[in-house]
Amino acid sequence: MTTYGLLVFEDAEELDFVGPWEVFTISARLRGDADTAVLVAEHPGPVRCNKGLRVLPDHCLDDHPPLDVLHVPGGLGARETQLHNTVVTDWIGRTAKRAAWVHGVCTGTFLLHAAGPARGRRVATHWSQEDALEARGDVTVVRDVRYVVDGGLITSQGVSAGIDSALWLVGRLHGRDHARAVRRQIQYDPAPPYLADEPV
Repeated sequence: MTTYGLLVFEDAEELDFVGPWEVFTISARLRGDADTAVLVAEHPGPVRCNKGLRVLPDHCLDDHPPLDVLHVPGGLGARETQLHNTVVTDWIGRTAKRAAWVHGVCTGTFLLHAAGPARGRRVATHWSQEDALEARGDVTVVRDVRYVVDGGLITSQGVSAGIDSALWLVGRLHGRDHARAVRRQIQYDPAPPYLADEPV
């Protein structure tokens, strides 16, 4: 059983977590509901995201189940607000140490850098923020790739690249044929098509 925990916060970029949520939950369904995905937030109650979508978290930072995969989205909230929220960054740091995989999308990599898991690692982020992330130091920003895997840390460029990296992850966890079945089920048809290739 795989438990995916997706962090949400004010001004998170919607598709940064909704795209991977789709991948993770379809993966779970194809596995006979053997897995589960939950939304985790600092506080209970609705969270308003970057484009106005409101979501209701399943758990708060102190009451979620053990997570095999920690997912951190990007957006304005990631790079401007949560970056300075030590409650959230401390939680990310602690949770990342216990999770088998940490998955960041877009400027979620800024949060992973602030919290520690991205320090000293090879990472990807949104193309418009690569210089700003690199300027923070103690990180190698890989450019012109959809996603990067460095040990148990997966980071991707913005928005739709999170779907690519999430597909790679379910392929790593449950096999390439399974990942291809998920891709087919969600009617995701990138060019070139997802082949479960090894990342950079």
